[in-house]
Amino acid sequence: MRLHEGWRSSASWRVRWALALKQVPYESVLVDIDRGEHLALAPLNPMCAIPTLELDDGTALAESVAIIEWLEETRPEPALLPGGARERAHIRELVQIINSGVHPLQNTGVRLAISDDPEQQRAWCARWIERGLVAFEAHVARTRGRFSAGDAITMADLYLVPQVRNAERHAADLGACPRVREIYAACLETPEARATDPTEVRKRAAPPT
Repeated sequence: MRLHEGWRSSASWRVRWALALKQVPYESVLVDIDRGEHLALAPLNPMCAIPTLELDDGTALAESVAIIEWLEETRPEPALLPGGARERAHIRELVQIINSGVHPLQNTGVRLAISDDPEQQRAWCARWIERGLVAFEAHVARTRGRFSAGDAITMADLYLVPQVRNAERHAADLGACPRVREIYAACLETPEARATDPTEVRKRAAPPT
C-alpha cells in the first residue's frame, strides 16, 4: 500500500494519522505540488490530487473522507466513527464543516485565483478559516471529554487539527475558539498525532547532511 501525499498537505495529514491509529503499514510517496509532481498521479487519480492511496491490487482511492471511511469499514478498530447513528452523524457533521466549508476555500488553486499578493491570499484564507472554526466551536462547546466527541480520537479530530495548523499559518484569529484550541492541544499530546505531524514528516524526508 502506498500513500501519495504532501508533507504539509492537511488532507494528507488526516489520512496518515488514520493509518497510524489503525496501525496500517504503508509506503509514503511524497509529492511536491509546487514542482508539478502531482500531475503524474493522473492514471491513479484523474484529479491529480493528494492524498491518493494506492492499494496492493493496483487500484487507488482518492479524497480523504473516502479513504478514511474505507479504512473504518475494513479495519474497524480503533473506531473513528463510534457510537450510534446520531453520534456518527455528529462526527460527520464536524468533518464536513472543515472538509467542505473551509478546506476548499484555502487550497493553492483558489488562493492563486484570488490574488498574486501573498498578504491578500492570507487575509482571504483567514476569513474563511475563522468562520469555519467558530462554527466548529459552537458544535463542540458543550462536548464533554478531551476531544471533539468525547475521550477518544474520532474522525472529527483528524480534520480539526490540520485545519488549526493552517489557521496558524495564515494568522487566523482563534480568540473565539477556546474549546477548539483545547482539543488541538490535547490531540497533539497523542503519539500518533505527533508522529504524523507535517514537521516530523518533513524531517524524515530531508536528505542527510
